[in-house]
Amino acid sequence: MSTVTAQPTPDSGGLAPDTAVTPTRGAGARKLPIALGVLTALLAGILLRSSHAGDTTFQLAAESDFVTLPDIVVPSGPTAWVMVVICLALTAEAVRRMLAHLRQPGWIPIAFAIAWMTGFLSWAAADGRIRLVSLLGGAVALAIPLVFGALGGVLGERAGVVNIAIEGQLLLGAFAAAITASSTGSPWAGLVAAAVAGALVALILGLFAITYFVDQVIVGVVLNVLVVGLTNFMFRQVLTPNAETLNSPERLRAFPIPILGDIPLIGPILFRQTPLVYVLYAVVALVAYALYRTRWGLRVRAVGEHPKAADTVGIKVNRTRYRTILLAGAIAGLGGAYFSLVSVAGFNREMTGGAGYIALAAVIFGKWDPIRATLAALLFGFATNLQGVLSAIGSPVPSQFMLMLPYLVTIFAVAGLVGRSRPPAADGVPYRQQ
Repeated sequence: MSTVTAQPTPDSGGLAPDTAVTPTRGAGARKLPIALGVLTALLAGILLRSSHAGDTTFQLAAESDFVTLPDIVVPSGPTAWVMVVICLALTAEAVRRMLAHLRQPGWIPIAFAIAWMTGFLSWAAADGRIRLVSLLGGAVALAIPLVFGALGGVLGERAGVVNIAIEGQLLLGAFAAAITASSTGSPWAGLVAAAVAGALVALILGLFAITYFVDQVIVGVVLNVLVVGLTNFMFRQVLTPNAETLNSPERLRAFPIPILGDIPLIGPILFRQTPLVYVLYAVVALVAYALYRTRWGLRVRAVGEHPKAADTVGIKVNRTRYRTILLAGAIAGLGGAYFSLVSVAGFNREMTGGAGYIALAAVIFGKWDPIRATLAALLFGFATNLQGVLSAIGSPVPSQFMLMLPYLVTIFAVAGLVGRSRPPAADGVPYRQQ
């Protein structure tokens, strides 16, 4: 079995950054054609079973854009079938590369996803209008807790600690944000409290997993259940009787960025969001840079890959893991503030709805890389928003299927498209210093 040795680079302080996009190979090269073929057959089956006449309108601009882009009107049925043909061609190219034992380039699944979604939307929105700004902008907003949770998961597992407790960190962060923002009258204080609450859950995780060597998956699951029970009890006994003073926070409102927010299509999607989204942009950039371009990031990756070797060169393994998971918990806790300060004004029982587990799937789908995990979380956010958009326009897609869509995308992405994913070598393995 061949091994890959990371070469040192001057700007990373040691190991080369492993964020370079590697084309799919091996198990992934075999899975990709199968996944593309199944999706193509599914789209063709939908069109054969229920074909729609009429036109589909794709609206590219918002009413307040500085420059208004024209709408794109396409015939529903023919456009959908053209996209099926394109999907077949991309599937055939993936099969050809698999048989020739060639690498699968990243552009094949990207082009396939665009073509498949264009065909599906053309069929689903026949005689209707798809507002791309609302669809994509809503996807960014809904992906906020998923991205924060995924970044927390990436940091924890890069340091060698499996962070199953993302769900608990999100939920406790939402709870703390609601109480603090209500008590102080400042949503920014709520954000700080959410980060502290997430770090508190991470501290308990570290105490049992790092200090006492308890199985990290079990600890994470127990913490999730503990936080659910605790917040349910506090909601019933404390928040409900004192809703006006303890559960009525001020919401974070959308804040358009001048000039950037006026860029057609891109501006409304990325730069007319709440301040929490702008915080998210900064956190993603900082985590990606720090993990691969700083000495701290080198040490984090070292203790996650080979803690004994890191110990021999003077790195305090367990101390590094503690600091990293505390930071990871604080980041995940910030994501919890979305539920009680952005989505709705206030806390409700189990309001995260399993977002922590989807964030964990984004970590795996993103192959433990902050940028890829962010993109995976955006994909899941898009699937969540799509169900609402199609339901609003009266799409013939059954409502039960639309409710299942985000979770189907999660399962299919992790099981079908990832291929072989290799976590950090010491992920989930406690380190006992000799």
